[in-house]
Amino acid sequence: MGLSGTLAPIVLFCYNRPVHLQQTVESLRLNTLAAESELFVYSDGPKNERDIQQVAEVRQYLAQLTGFRAVHVREAEKNKGLAASVIEGVSLVLSKYPKVIVLEDDMLSTNDFLSFMNQALDIYASRADIFSVTGYTPPIHFPDGYPHDVYLVPRASSWGWGTWAHKWAKADWQVKSFPAFKNNAGMRAKFNEGGDDLWPMLAKQQQGIIDSWAIRWTYSQFQNHAYGLYPVHSKIKNIGTDGSGTNFTFKSGEYGHEMAEGRVEMPADLAPDETMIGAFGQYYRLPFLLKVKNKVKYGI
Repeated sequence: MGLSGTLAPIVLFCYNRPVHLQQTVESLRLNTLAAESELFVYSDGPKNERDIQQVAEVRQYLAQLTGFRAVHVREAEKNKGLAASVIEGVSLVLSKYPKVIVLEDDMLSTNDFLSFMNQALDIYASRADIFSVTGYTPPIHFPDGYPHDVYLVPRASSWGWGTWAHKWAKADWQVKSFPAFKNNAGMRAKFNEGGDDLWPMLAKQQQGIIDSWAIRWTYSQFQNHAYGLYPVHSKIKNIGTDGSGTNFTFKSGEYGHEMAEGRVEMPADLAPDETMIGAFGQYYRLPFLLKVKNKVKYGI
């Protein structure tokens, strides 16, 4: 049980990958808290003729889904895309519950992923400087002697994450402050402490080149001087990097970071560590040629 006595509902977004979805759900179902947790599934509608069959297979599988306290499936008639689905779905669930755990259809989890997430959501609920928690950590080079099992960085993760209603409510999905932010080099540099891919991503979002809820959520955290909480050892592994995802179409072997079970100590007074933030930012450094392309092609 979570420290507050109530478990966060799980919100799962899926589209047209029945095999990935099944693996994600099977691994989630093995979690010790699965049977006590409520599951909300958002199934996006087909984008074109080709997707109709796969979306139908996904929904067939969802129709007989068990192993959770309750299962609620929401089927979209038309294709909304991931960004709109996540913003709408998470907002809807958080209008009824104080906290939430969010997954997409290509995430394997350890058996204690839900325990970890509920623990983090309970311990850091009142911390105004922590806007999100995640079970994932990228394969970064950890500084020697880092003393904790968790760390804080100025970036939100979109892989196996959670948040609270009162913090999600502060998100500015229109990025209304963008014109002023765009012209402030100091602010852009500060934003890029979470990885120098962040500013180009936000600029592309505002130019309509990409459609990402995650970059806008990270920017909302930045505006509120808040951090994302990550574990030193992953509780999540992405299996969608085989090129099958709509938003992740290149293959990458780097994302198979080892998952680890086991209790995680979470100090309530955890503070950001500059060396950790530096190591994390280093991992997300953009290659020089990509920076040149952004400059030339997009004026970023």
